[in-house]
Amino acid sequence: MHESMTASRPAPSILTKTVSMAIKNVVIFGATGYTGLNVVKEAIKQGLNVRTFVRDPEKLPGDLKNKVEPFKGDVLNLDQVRNAIKGEDAVIVALGTRNNVAATTMMSEGMKNICVAMIEHGVKPVSVCLSAFLFFPIEQLPPQFKALTEDHKRMDQVLRKSGLDWIAIYPPHIADQPGTDGKYEVSHEEENSTRFRGRRVSVYDLAHFLVKSISSPEHYRTICGISS
Repeated sequence: MHESMTASRPAPSILTKTVSMAIKNVVIFGATGYTGLNVVKEAIKQGLNVRTFVRDPEKLPGDLKNKVEPFKGDVLNLDQVRNAIKGEDAVIVALGTRNNVAATTMMSEGMKNICVAMIEHGVKPVSVCLSAFLFFPIEQLPPQFKALTEDHKRMDQVLRKSGLDWIAIYPPHIADQPGTDGKYEVSHEEENSTRFRGRRVSVYDLAHFLVKSISSPEHYRTICGISS
């Protein structure tokens, strides 16, 4: 049973449509988090029809509720993830644990479900917010971040094996500072290459790239460092 909270999503304004016409509909996982909410706003701004996958639709700000299609679900429930992805053109993943840095498998298990559902429904583009800590050997990280980074690493491995058109984005410190109107720096990183050395990225720039990259094939199947 489809668990969407609304019958249909609002049509985007023609004046704001900047995303490739091949991608019209996107589902966003982690839509009520710090990064996720900004991704939702940016996707609307770029003219996409937005479905938000959330445990509690009431956590969506009031000014967004009539602009998106809220879908109630748990990322660990494969059937709910399947229903959310059905009919979409692309997926954006901004899963997080807020300020909890304890060991978890929620993000990587959720990523597995997302990839399974995408493959089943023939949806290929997916951009994923991970962490710049993945540029470093785990033993070099501050101890308090090692467990969380291990799950980011598992997410990354799931993506690489998926066969999807994935974009793995490794942001440094995500800052609440003004965006750069698309003038942020993006570096494609290959294994064993010089690590990207950006120190921080505006949450608005990060959201912009998470949305923009799903319709930009030059970023498919790449690791992207980003810096404002």
